[in-house]
Amino acid sequence: MYSNKKAGRISGVLFLFVFISGVVIFQVLQGPVLFSDDFLISTSTHSNQIIGSVLLSILSGLASIGIATLLLPIFKKHSYYVAFLYLTFCILNFIAIMLDNVSVVSMLELSNDYVANGNSSSLEVMGNLLYETHRWTHYLFLLTSCFPVFVLYYGLYTSKIVPRIISVFGMFAVALMFVEVLFSIFGQSISMNLMLPMGLIQLALPLWLIVKGFNAPELKEKIQ
Repeated sequence: MYSNKKAGRISGVLFLFVFISGVVIFQVLQGPVLFSDDFLISTSTHSNQIIGSVLLSILSGLASIGIATLLLPIFKKHSYYVAFLYLTFCILNFIAIMLDNVSVVSMLELSNDYVANGNSSSLEVMGNLLYETHRWTHYLFLLTSCFPVFVLYYGLYTSKIVPRIISVFGMFAVALMFVEVLFSIFGQSISMNLMLPMGLIQLALPLWLIVKGFNAPELKEKIQ
């Protein structure tokens, strides 16, 4: 029981890091710069900020893989399929993060050339192309991120290592996010409010784990 509690609290800290880093990266460091009207200039102006966001996103992706590794022996007690599927999706999501980072760095390099060489129609055309490329890689990352998170909450539901209300709400939140991202890809965004439940559960889960850790009823029975 102690090891499950400890693993749960470590996972909670990592989950909280992933959540906070996601907010910082997309709402503070990248979003206001890369999706601004003057991104060709502002990206270069905030180069250190953009580089920091790329490094932070890599750490966040590695943290997610670390969580999947911690949960692997716990999920395996209930389903090998879920355990390894979660780890696989986390790795695929890390690849999506790296693809998104490549597009971010490409925008930064182009912005540096644009600022250094002055206005250029060819650079503006390339800038618009990279802007759209980043838009696609960003949505690809968001869409891909839904899969490991859904498997996570499904695994938590079947293993009962957290209250089932958390697991059910988590799966519901992922479904809403998936629908919003999918519709946004086709230019038919429903409402960004559909992303709100995901933010709430991604904050509630780590806080619960940090305080309570994982439940381990099967281990209690063995000890008794």
